[in-house]
Amino acid sequence: MGNLNFTVYGTPVPQGSAKAFIPKGWNRAIITGANKKTKPWRQEIAGAAVSAMQKQGVTMLEREHPVSVRAEFYFAKPKSTKKSVIAKTTKPDVDKLLRSVLDALTGMVFEDDSQVIEVTGLKLFGTPERVELTIGPASVPMPLFVAEPAEEVEEVF
Repeated sequence: MGNLNFTVYGTPVPQGSAKAFIPKGWNRAIITGANKKTKPWRQEIAGAAVSAMQKQGVTMLEREHPVSVRAEFYFAKPKSTKKSVIAKTTKPDVDKLLRSVLDALTGMVFEDDSQVIEVTGLKLFGTPERVELTIGPASVPMPLFVAEPAEEVEEVF
């Protein structure tokens, strides 16, 4: 598979922390997401991924293949921010934005997000708000040398 490239328009939404609570009279916890916008955002990403895969003739990366993901998140620049500033150094955290993307792509582009061995995430200012994604096979560097197993030495004593 070559690289899969696509853009999802909309304000990027982070994967919030899960919260658990036990209602009165219940024996088990109910787990809820902290951000109600996360699920629709993940559905947008998944839908765009499937559409791009069909257009580009790409199939899901199987479990044994290592994956590389590059995500460029673009946000509207507040009027109070100088024109020269291009990097967004405020919330949301890039790791939570990436987690939302990886969860959305699991089962669509790759079988499991544990296959992702290389990630690049950028938060920038730009319009329209969006995430630009590049997903492909990760290039695993070959070791300079491979250690040979030690030979067994017969005891002389």
